[in-house]
Amino acid sequence: MSDATPLVLSVFPTFAVGGAQVRFAALANDQGPRWRHAVVSLDGRFDCAERIAPEVPLQRCAFQAIPGEGMAGRLRRIRALLRTLRPDALVTSNWGSIEWAIANLPAPRIRHLHTEDGFGPDEARAQKRRRMVTRALALRWSHVALPSNGLLRAAREAWRLPESRLHLIANGLDLRRFRRDGPRADLDVPGEGPLIGTVAALRPEKNLSRLLHAVAALRQMGVAARLVVIGDGSEAGMLRNLAGTLGIADRVLFAGHVPDPAAAYRAIDLFALSSDTEQMPFSVLEAMASGLPVASTDVGDVRTMLSGMNRPLVVARDGAALAGALRLLVEDRALRERLGAANRAKAERDYDEAAMFRAYAGLIAQ
Repeated sequence: MSDATPLVLSVFPTFAVGGAQVRFAALANDQGPRWRHAVVSLDGRFDCAERIAPEVPLQRCAFQAIPGEGMAGRLRRIRALLRTLRPDALVTSNWGSIEWAIANLPAPRIRHLHTEDGFGPDEARAQKRRRMVTRALALRWSHVALPSNGLLRAAREAWRLPESRLHLIANGLDLRRFRRDGPRADLDVPGEGPLIGTVAALRPEKNLSRLLHAVAALRQMGVAARLVVIGDGSEAGMLRNLAGTLGIADRVLFAGHVPDPAAAYRAIDLFALSSDTEQMPFSVLEAMASGLPVASTDVGDVRTMLSGMNRPLVVARDGAALAGALRLLVEDRALRERLGAANRAKAERDYDEAAMFRAYAGLIAQ
């Protein structure tokens, strides 16, 4: 690989599997050897690297926190690494990488694209003023890509960034991989009844305890249903204990991390999202492309993402409301099939990945 091949340096708070990381892997695979990639994972995890094709040039960069180091010291180290790598483009992801945008000032020195995909649990209800001000100053000369209308409003109204720098780019995915007629994963989920599935990092903002409470409510109603939770994270142990406490451990499978979940989607009957905060979640797109109906909390752009027929099952962030939506789907197979077909049709119309690739590649290469 020639040094003349453009080098893109991408910085993630973590390169564990998540929406932003999956999107990066898909874009890198689409571009192939036309770009070289250096990825910085600030927590040292590189799980999502398994999704990147072998022919894509990829360098993993360690940048670990130093105990007691202040922001000034980190900025010096960041600038030193930028001088060493000399990337043609810098791509930063979410608030956790904002110091890399600051290090690129005052010019900015390197062509810079910042991507925002949502907020963590500490900003699930409201943004922090210090972060809004920091974004306003650090990103004023950068291009900013946003997947949802909610984030676009935040960038306009709260961060007060120039309109010419803001780009609404809907997430997309490979519709060929996610369809009902492919091979199905062998998910050995105990119990009886339709299989509810969710795919999520086991973190506080995903509020999977809400989903467990909803499944427990179904059991109390005498509704036969099972649940598979695909993903891992810091709350895995707590959630397993909660399933036991709620008396539903005999109908819940914690499947852990699945590198390619397409076959798992085909093995479930309906999809559930229980999050406190989202913007345009890839898991909902994958469920739609897989021809599944969705019961979800009303977060981010989920309501407008789904087909019109499915929108009544987008409910308040409440366990009882989610249980009610799940019950409608569990008890009505014909409804599941109608909503799943409508969601697949909307995914085909609005969320093919080709348009997303063109938009991101244009911003990185300009």
